[in-house]
Amino acid sequence: MSRRRLLGTAGAAAAVTAVSACGEPPDPQEIRRGHVIGQVDEVPEGGGAVFSQSKLVVTQPEKGEYKAFSASCTHGGCTVQEVEDEVIRCLCHGSEFDITSGEPVTGPAQEPLEPFTVTIDGEDIILD
Repeated sequence: MSRRRLLGTAGAAAAVTAVSACGEPPDPQEIRRGHVIGQVDEVPEGGGAVFSQSKLVVTQPEKGEYKAFSASCTHGGCTVQEVEDEVIRCLCHGSEFDITSGEPVTGPAQEPLEPFTVTIDGEDIILD
């Protein structure tokens, strides 16, 4: 093995060790608890919006009723991309989830989206 390759392998091993020593990165939802994740005017009645920076999807199944779910699809981990026709859609593999419960309505996903609680303060949507 050449010296350059040996040093490269050692460097890669050190980087892996350093990352694992720091632990898992914090969950985006945990970081955002107590913070504004969006505005109510971004979430249409009978639909919803994906807030990619917080990895959440917020829906409004009925006027004034807001629901929040993880935006990570339970099938393959892709971020869901859209909310239309009263379903949350993951375009990676075609899974669809109910906007009220987060339950899958079309596979391949078998598990519901993880639910979160939000409160409304004026126009702000705040993750509890």
